[in-house]
Amino acid sequence: MMQALKPPKFLPGDLAGGLSAMVLSLPLALAFGELSGAGPVAGFYSAACVGLGAALFGGTAVQIAGPTGPTALVMVALYSQFAGEPAKAFTVVMLSGLLQVLFGMMKMGRYITLLPYPVMSGWASGIGCTIILMSLAPLVGLPTQMHPTTALLQIPEYLGTLRGDTLLLGLGALAITLLSPKMLARRFPPSLLALAIGTLAGVFWLQDAPTLNSVGNGLPNWQIPAFTVADASTMFVSALSIALLGSIDSVLASMAADHATNTFHDSERELIGQGIGNLLAGFAGGIAGAGATLRTMTNVSAGGKTRWSAVICGSAMLLLVLAFGSFFSAIPEAVVAGILIKIALDTIDWRYLKRLRTAPRSGVVLMFTVMVLTIVFNLIVAAAVGFVLASLMFVKRMADLQLDSVHAVDNPSGEPGLAPGESAMIERLKDRAILIRFSGPISFGAANRLHRRISGYQNYDCVLLDLTDVPEVDSSATLALENIIINSRKRDHIVILVGLKTPVARTFARLGILDLIREIERYPSRAEALQYAIELLDLDNEVEGE
Repeated sequence: MMQALKPPKFLPGDLAGGLSAMVLSLPLALAFGELSGAGPVAGFYSAACVGLGAALFGGTAVQIAGPTGPTALVMVALYSQFAGEPAKAFTVVMLSGLLQVLFGMMKMGRYITLLPYPVMSGWASGIGCTIILMSLAPLVGLPTQMHPTTALLQIPEYLGTLRGDTLLLGLGALAITLLSPKMLARRFPPSLLALAIGTLAGVFWLQDAPTLNSVGNGLPNWQIPAFTVADASTMFVSALSIALLGSIDSVLASMAADHATNTFHDSERELIGQGIGNLLAGFAGGIAGAGATLRTMTNVSAGGKTRWSAVICGSAMLLLVLAFGSFFSAIPEAVVAGILIKIALDTIDWRYLKRLRTAPRSGVVLMFTVMVLTIVFNLIVAAAVGFVLASLMFVKRMADLQLDSVHAVDNPSGEPGLAPGESAMIERLKDRAILIRFSGPISFGAANRLHRRISGYQNYDCVLLDLTDVPEVDSSATLALENIIINSRKRDHIVILVGLKTPVARTFARLGILDLIREIERYPSRAEALQYAIELLDLDNEVEGE
């Protein structure tokens, strides 16, 4: 961590990158702060504190951090739950920061990249749809609903209470963000342009449109941690949700920065930096934040190369809220809603949605499951269920592949990998013995179905289990093989083990499986095992008798 504090050499592009990221961050911080219920200043303090924490202590040099869609949505529920007790909500933000520091120390950052793409796609699209639903009420001049399903059910009410002034401001802001010419967008972020034009229209023309709540002079309202035993479990779960979601967002943004800069980030340090930033944000009365991909890429595109660019961005956000915080109350709510809808549209994973017809059906089902759960329940439930479902699908695919590699040999014709002598011996053992060949590792996913697969070979006097090509086997598969051996012995069949490698033999010995098989019935090669079976079944004498 001390290495992170060493000031990097300032490069000319850092100033341009930091200021460009700040210009983009301004309307986003304001919009996410307003969406959370804590107010726009809370979004600015998140951008300043989390941004500076990630810049000074994080593991990605060009990372721009601040409030994001996932963290803002968790804050919506959190701020609503502790209505009238904001200190508890900000205490949760502090606790989430401590958890992220712990995640970093436990080196958990590397596991975030294991989330399957359909889960991430459904998660992103669910976030986008949720933000759109929650932005509909302020778009027509009504108070924001705290849950997307409630907002969805109240759409008929929105249609019956349309206000022309707010709707015009909101749709106008949305149109500016969607339709700004590329030449103009390169110089002025469309969201900032929409904010400026919409605010001027509200001040000088559509003055009856509802505006943001008064935020005073923008000075921090320092929060003292508030904690009660009755709220302990709720606060911890909320903090864990923010920590997990923020960590996922941050590591994904760091990976995007790696691709753009041809560098490699330090996931553990990144989580520690983000955690320190969220801890500071909670004290300052800011909402939780995370690494933001779009803002980070803006920094890189404008020339940012070192931590100075993120420091400049965070410091500029802090100066803005201190100097101009009192002016935020003039911004129409509908304008913020229009900007949020554009953010939401950008969040939805249109790239995957366009491939629904050709994408694997299992992935599509998984994506929509996560998307619906995100909207109906919350992000953590959706991510957890999606990860479990994806894991089960993966285990099933691996089990199918493992079972396909298990095949019985009672006719050597066309069987690959057999020596001429082995083929001849299998031919002699025909109808009396069967060689069951395994290939590759055997895991718990195939264990139960493995027993059913092999139980069909009941008409043979001798069963040779060939594990020559099995590098390892887990405990579940080992116990399944034990059942096969026990059932074969009950039918007075002889079981011979072939080609046990050291890791497999060690697992067998640890679970007591080798006690079932005499040493005389364990052979390192197929040829020796087949010859033993011929002698055991007295096939040589049968041939002489004929």
